[in-house]
Amino acid sequence: MSTAQSGGRRGRPRSFDRGTALERAIRAFWEEGYEATSIADLTEVMGIGAPSLYAAFGDKRTLFGEVIEVYVREYGGFIDRALEEEGTARGALSRVLHDAAGEYTTPGRPPGCLIATAASNGGSGDATEALCEKRRANENRFESRIRAGVAAGELPADTDARALAQFTGVVMHGMSQQARDGANHTELLAVADTAMRAWPALLVGGREEERH
Repeated sequence: MSTAQSGGRRGRPRSFDRGTALERAIRAFWEEGYEATSIADLTEVMGIGAPSLYAAFGDKRTLFGEVIEVYVREYGGFIDRALEEEGTARGALSRVLHDAAGEYTTPGRPPGCLIATAASNGGSGDATEALCEKRRANENRFESRIRAGVAAGELPADTDARALAQFTGVVMHGMSQQARDGANHTELLAVADTAMRAWPALLVGGREEERH
């Protein structure tokens, strides 16, 4: 029975594992950034030819979009866990920064954050915009958590939630770059500690609690 008669797809079946190839693409973009990673680089690390890459993933920009989504899901989950599990805004954002220190220096991975690396190493058009959207999305989530903390009386009423969220995002981005430059886990934890000392003091019984 022919392929057409059996209702199957035309052409030879893929001879590679899509998930493995995608993970290798993640590592390539993570290490070199979007602009510096060529199709030739991708086919080499993914172990497939250009025709197979285009057939399975589309062009470079389409592949990069999938890489971002998988990266956020597989490696960025620490942000979700911190925001959802901690009882206060300060506790949640402190955990985000302290967990980032570990994530950005995990042995066996490229240092830092792919989102920050890909942006820092250059990008163009909608690729750059996709990275900006991810960073803005995180800052928006930070802002929502901080506003909830203000509403609950955990933080002073005059707390600038937007500025504090952006500050946290900037610190995360800087920690990623520091990891790329060779900073270790202990050094990044010290950065996180310092950043949290810049936060407004917690309110306890109407009084400010000493920062820790």
